[in-house]
Amino acid sequence: MFLFLVVAMVVVVAAVTLVVVGGGDGAGGALPEAAPEQLVDPLPVTRPVGRADLEALRLPMALRGYRMGAVDDVLGRLGAELAERDARIAELEAALAGVQAGTVGGAGLFGDAAFEDAPASDASDDGPRS
Repeated sequence: MFLFLVVAMVVVVAAVTLVVVGGGDGAGGALPEAAPEQLVDPLPVTRPVGRADLEALRLPMALRGYRMGAVDDVLGRLGAELAERDARIAELEAALAGVQAGTVGGAGLFGDAAFEDAPASDASDDGPRS
């Protein structure tokens, strides 16, 4: 019985070895080389990045996670766009604060003149004329 198990084990190991070494697909060739995975759909260059762009983005995988170069490129682009948007928001907020300050400070100048130029209504009128 022991001899039968040893022979069976040798046959199985030999068959597995032949399949692995020989290719096992009948073509007699090895597996084709896989092309390295690249970032297929990069972020748009001609317009700002939107939410849909980030949702559709698929980073290429490496042996242990994502490819560092692709991740660095995406994070660098997003960081630059966020900094640009923050600067634009600060610029618009400063402009808005200037306009609001001018409106509050100049309200007395223009508001009083509008009432002085308006014709005075006759206080003796009791109501509409028929």
